[in-house]
Amino acid sequence: MADSQTAAPYTDFSAVMTGDKPFQLSGRPARYTVLYFYPKDNTPGCTTESIAFRELHAQFQQAAAEIYGISRDSLRSHDGFKSKLGLPFELISDPEEAVCLQFGVMKMKNMYGKQVRGIERSTFVIDADGKLMKEWRGVKVPNHAEDVLEFIKSQA
Repeated sequence: MADSQTAAPYTDFSAVMTGDKPFQLSGRPARYTVLYFYPKDNTPGCTTESIAFRELHAQFQQAAAEIYGISRDSLRSHDGFKSKLGLPFELISDPEEAVCLQFGVMKMKNMYGKQVRGIERSTFVIDADGKLMKEWRGVKVPNHAEDVLEFIKSQA
């Protein structure tokens, strides 16, 4: 990883996203890229979070930001989740956890009294040069999408 004082803290990455389209962090046309990592498609918290980003999508676009959701789910699962919720943005599939590990979002969590390894809900805003501008870790869903949008608007 590069020194965060002089360069982007995250190296470029590529992955596949819904619609079987390639995603490459470098060269994104938007001024800001929002990457929100979530544990699993079709679960209550992840559904609520995705709907919140969907509802604010037009405002994110007006602020020159593109949104991408990322989880370990398959493309097939993502395609169904995106269609079911009418999401206007793409979802990135990371079944091998390469991107999750790069961003340090894999954590041990308690589920029903058991320790399980999973994605810690996290969001990253990256500028057009690939520099990390802000990160949220251990995200609580209520008002999170609004907080991200307000941060991006404050950068103008």
